[in-house]
Amino acid sequence: MLKKLLLVAVLFAALVSCKSKGAYNYSQDIVAKERSLTPDIEATESKVTKFVTDGTYDSIVVAAEKMEKMVQVKIDEIDAMKVPKAKEVDNFKAATLRYFRYIKSIYTTYKELGKATTEEGRQAVVENLQKLVDEKTAVITEMQKAQRSYAEANGFKVEKL
Repeated sequence: MLKKLLLVAVLFAALVSCKSKGAYNYSQDIVAKERSLTPDIEATESKVTKFVTDGTYDSIVVAAEKMEKMVQVKIDEIDAMKVPKAKEVDNFKAATLRYFRYIKSIYTTYKELGKATTEEGRQAVVENLQKLVDEKTAVITEMQKAQRSYAEANGFKVEKL
């Protein structure tokens, strides 16, 4: 009887461990997708700043379109990822997609800035961009909260950066 109970406990622990590992790997895959964009985001931000200073608005369009496409690729990859059977996974995935769509919306707005033909048009786009920037903390906080809830529900810890 004790051997059967021990065997059931070991099998249960193995099953829980596999689920937790799958949940952890899913989270890490999402983090890797985000991190893979960081160098391009930083380079594009520098370029856009320079282009605005130089008044080369057509170059902003080109840089923004490139980033829009790169972020969309990540969104498509996340949509296509096999979702593990884990608690809170739907909430985490939804928050992640909102975050990536937010990032993409910044580049869409940059593109609109580059396409604006008047100073008034550019000013209107800059105001929209400022609204987006003001949302940044809330969007990031929402995604991090969803990731922490997902991690806690599935028995692993989120790595600190």
